[in-house]
Order: sequence, then C-alpha cells, then structure tokens
Amino acid sequence: MNGNGKSVITEAQRPELPGGVGTKTATQPISGAALTNGKRSSNLVKKHMISLYVNNKPGALIRIALVFARRGYNIDSLVVSEGHDPAFSHMNITATGDEKTLQQILQQLNKLVDVIHAKDHTGDDIVQRELALIKLHCTADTRNEILQIAHVFKCAAVNLTDTTITLEVTGETEKIDALHRMLNQYGILEMVRTGHVLIARGEETTY
Repeated sequence: MNGNGKSVITEAQRPELPGGVGTKTATQPISGAALTNGKRSSNLVKKHMISLYVNNKPGALIRIALVFARRGYNIDSLVVSEGHDPAFSHMNITATGDEKTLQQILQQLNKLVDVIHAKDHTGDDIVQRELALIKLHCTADTRNEILQIAHVFKCAAVNLTDTTITLEVTGETEKIDALHRMLNQYGILEMVRTGHVLIARGEETTY
C-alpha cells in the first residue's frame, strides 16, 4: 500500500493476461474473436450447418466447393443425395469459419446458377443426424463390456468375428463423439462417419 492508501500490485503479483488484453497492442487474436465493448464480434470461428437445394447437374459440386475454398472456409463434412424430385439434389455441408465470411459465402452460393437456395441452419431447431460405422478389437474378455456400451448408445452390431466387432450408430454428433471416446480404450481399428443430414421440423421448409 502506498502513502495515499492505495494498494500497489507488483509485477510478480500481476496476473497473466492473454496477448492484447490490457495492453495497447495485441500479439495474438483471442480464440479467433475480437472483443468490442466487452462483447465478442462476429468473427468468432465455429461450426456451421448449411443446407443447399441444387440442380442435379455435373459440375455443381465443384463450383460450390470452390466458393468455400476461395474464402478460406474449411469444409468438415459434405453429404449429397438425390431429392424427392430426381432433377434436384439435397446438399448438407458442415463448415468451420466466422459468421461474417459465411454470410459472404451464402450470398455467392445463392448467385450460382445451379443453386436454388442455400441457408445456414446453425442454431435453428432442426432434426439432424449422422451415421457412423466403428470397427474395434473385440476379444472374449471384452465382448460383454463392448456390447453393454453399444446397448446404452443404441448401436447395432453389424459384423462380428473372433477378434473384431463393427458397430453401427446413428444420432447427433455429440452422441457419436461420446461413443467414440468410450470405445477408444478397446482399440478402434476404423471409423467411418457420413456427416450431417438435416431437415426442418414441422411444416417449415428446410431449403
């Protein structure tokens, strides 16, 4: 405490702050987001779930992928399937990036000739599922434990040998991630995931 009755914090007592916080110059961005008036700005990097309804024509997929690539947006998963009308396809893309860049991407996607409509469903109340096939080591000693875990996660055993078991599971991404962590101790040999498919609830249209 100094002569004015105020506490003095020495350098040794001063808490460590992330680069750029409490200083005039930032040395590193804070988790991919800037702070504006105490709030995170729209450049926060996160996963987005995007649905597209497109013409079922050659070259449509590459033109859509190029829009993401030019903006430096990483596509984590991409699922394309024929729609109810075979002339059109449904496309579900999970991509990682910031909100501002995503809005620019959506504007460009909606200008493409083959794209009927593109929409970001991040944060929407939707039905979304993912399918995974997981093959892992399975011996006589561990088989019952693995099957118990599979039962809890509502998995189906689609293949069984003397040394391996292959499980099929569907659900939200968090469920599959949790199952992956539980089974990892038994030695996962392979895992294949489809990526997200999604549809709007009720009478609301997805696209």
